[in-house]
Amino acid sequence: MADNDYTFGTRNEPPFEKDNRADYRLTARARAVLELESGLPEEETPEARELVCGIRDISASGLCLSSGEPLSLGALLPASVSLGNHNEPFTLMVEVVWCRPNESGFLVGVRIIESDETAYVEWVEAVASAMDQG
Repeated sequence: MADNDYTFGTRNEPPFEKDNRADYRLTARARAVLELESGLPEEETPEARELVCGIRDISASGLCLSSGEPLSLGALLPASVSLGNHNEPFTLMVEVVWCRPNESGFLVGVRIIESDETAYVEWVEAVASAMDQG
């Protein structure tokens, strides 16, 4: 990862309200693709409905996303997260914990769900490595 891929915190932004996160977070140049609806398995090429989101900041346990549409609280969504110079995206499961309108759409807070079928462990290691470099 390059030194300019991550910074600590979010600069020049007043707190929106009480921050409940326990982990340090990094501001990252990254993107997440959320699978909002999966395709029908009986179709030859199932079409899923996906939403591409910018990532405002990351931690080992969650993400703050910039979204073009609101997301339902409590929704469990498969996510593919591309970070820095990692060749492969991280396949994760996330839960929407908050969603607020902002000037460019919506800010969405998601918690990363620990699961054996995802790259959860690799994600935690990548975030820890980025923090060591910061």
